[in-house]
Order: sequence, then C-alpha cells, then structure tokens
Amino acid sequence: MGSSVESTVPVVAAFFDLDKTIISRSSTLAFGPSFYRHGLISRGDVVRSAVAQLLFRAGGASHQRMEKIRDQVSQVCRGWPADRVAEIVSRHLHDLILPHVYAEARALLTEHRTAGQDVIIVSTSGQEMVAPIGDLLGAVTVIATRMRVADGFYTGEMEFYAYGEAKAAQVRTLAAERGYSLPHCYAYSDSVTDLPMLEAVGNPRVVNPDRALRRIAQQRGWPVLTFGAGRTQPDAKSAAGGM
Repeated sequence: MGSSVESTVPVVAAFFDLDKTIISRSSTLAFGPSFYRHGLISRGDVVRSAVAQLLFRAGGASHQRMEKIRDQVSQVCRGWPADRVAEIVSRHLHDLILPHVYAEARALLTEHRTAGQDVIIVSTSGQEMVAPIGDLLGAVTVIATRMRVADGFYTGEMEFYAYGEAKAAQVRTLAAERGYSLPHCYAYSDSVTDLPMLEAVGNPRVVNPDRALRRIAQQRGWPVLTFGAGRTQPDAKSAAGGM
C-alpha cells in the first residue's frame, strides 16, 4: 500500500525599500518644488528640501538624517488638506519619480512578478506618495508612514512611522495575513536602518549599501547589488506591466 506525500509550494514575496533602492532620490523630498508651486510650502522650505536631497544622495538614510526629515515633514505638513496633497502627488508622479527608477530595480520587479511572487514596497515615506508609486510599479500593496488626518487636514502627527524595527514588524504581520513563507521571501534595501527587515526574510539583498550595511552584508555573505545611475523613463503602462 503506497503513501503519497503532499507537497506545498511556499508563497513568496519580495519586499523592496523605495528610496535609493528602487529610485535614486528621496520620494518625500522630491515633491518639495511641486508643493511650493501649489502654495503648500514656502521658498525656504524648498531650499531646505533641496539641501536635504543632496545630503540624502551623498550620505544615504542615516538614523539622524531620517529623524530630522521626519520632524521637518511633520511640522511642515500640519494643516495641509489631504485631498489636495493626493491631487498634487498624482499630477506630478510621473515626472518626479519614474525618471529616477533604477533600470536594475525595474528588471528585478519584473523578475519577481514573472515568478509569481508578490512585490511589496516598504518605505519610510508617506502613504499618500508610496501607494501611487506602488501602483505604477506593479506592487500588490505598500507599507509606508501614515500621517494622522482630522476633518480632511493633516494634524502634524504620525499614526505609524515605517522605520527600523517597525518596518520589520509590519512585514511579519503582512506575511502572517497573506501566508508568505518568510524563509523563502526576499528583501532589498540600501540602508543599515533596514537591517531588521532584511533579517526577517531568508533572502536578504543589499543595494548600493551604506558603509555599515555593506560591512554586515560581507560578514554574513549576503549578496551586494550595485545599481547604476543610468535610468529610463517608462510610460505608466510599461512601468506597471512588463516594463
């Protein structure tokens, strides 16, 4: 009498950090000039945003830099109408974000989707920016910072700050909800601040890593990926589809 062993195929997802992993800039700071043109921030805020963007590109997402950006964003956005922000993001998304998507990242996104694996973007940037970016890039969902809204306006407080261990906790929660097998899942990031997320999966990958993350990756034998400066500007259809 024979016996059959029922095999199950693990459900796999790929978790991608956004800034300096998929795109070469800070998604939060990228919208500064657009917010200025639409009257949401001052010229001084634009200058500070530009300086922060340069520092971000040069030095990456250090803990101190991320905390400073968080505090600035919280203060500046207090009183903004949430629907107006969504409108501005939608209007300028293609011009501000898609030209800065790494070609290598686009190829990886396609590779995971072709393999039947869900793509999830996990970013410290705000939900109102990350969600439409995720839609453009074919992500099934996103994990992002959520600002508190009352009566249609931002209060300047955060409901959830997607940073450090909080990112990893949300990854584990989502995996439990959707049945992902974390030992078979992938995670990509450039920053040592995402170490908890990278440690949460069985296949961590580091992308253009900062010095601290590169050292850890070398010690642990994690693959180190280098994404170049060459980027292309896909249209919306190609970005979300076959790219």
